[in-house]
Amino acid sequence: IYAPTEATMGVVQRIFYFHLPIAIGSYAGAFLLFLGSFMYLNTRELEWDRFAACSAEMGVLFTTTTLLTGMIWAKPIWGIWWAWDARLTSEFVLDLIFISYFMLRAYLPDREKKAKLSAVFGLLGMVDVPINYGSIRWWRTQHPQPVVGPGGGGLDSEMWMALFAGFIAIGILFAYLLERRLAVAAVEAEVDHLEHVVLAHE
Repeated sequence: IYAPTEATMGVVQRIFYFHLPIAIGSYAGAFLLFLGSFMYLNTRELEWDRFAACSAEMGVLFTTTTLLTGMIWAKPIWGIWWAWDARLTSEFVLDLIFISYFMLRAYLPDREKKAKLSAVFGLLGMVDVPINYGSIRWWRTQHPQPVVGPGGGGLDSEMWMALFAGFIAIGILFAYLLERRLAVAAVEAEVDHLEHVVLAHE
């Protein structure tokens, strides 16, 4: 309602105010996965493994939503849902890294081994982020060139306000979902510990 209608793309451009903050959320998921994995390898504390796993779940959610909102935006503008350009492909690869992380965890029943190997794999997710970020600056892609950040084309002041509101809203949502997931993970860990105690006494 607040932001003006973009002259070239029209009303559909408004998805930008959701799409970009959600995409940054996918980067945040990768960074937090990297942090949790790194800290686990340094401390061997399972709390960091839980943090990494919960962050990876946020990564799956926000990366998949980034791809979906991008496809919804692409169809009326490009005439196609998907193009295998550098930005889209590297975001898709990031989603696959998150999903592969959980596949690895699913096939490792031993807690310590699961945490160690998952942490090593979790470090890889962050490698994709700078490639994804720089892709539209390094290569000619179908994805629009940057409008914010270094080398960006700039935005109308009212568009900046709408984008800022989007970042605040999506940031709060990310933090809330991660906090709730961490709380559930702590309960799951307690239940798992109690099950092991019971089995050990049988």
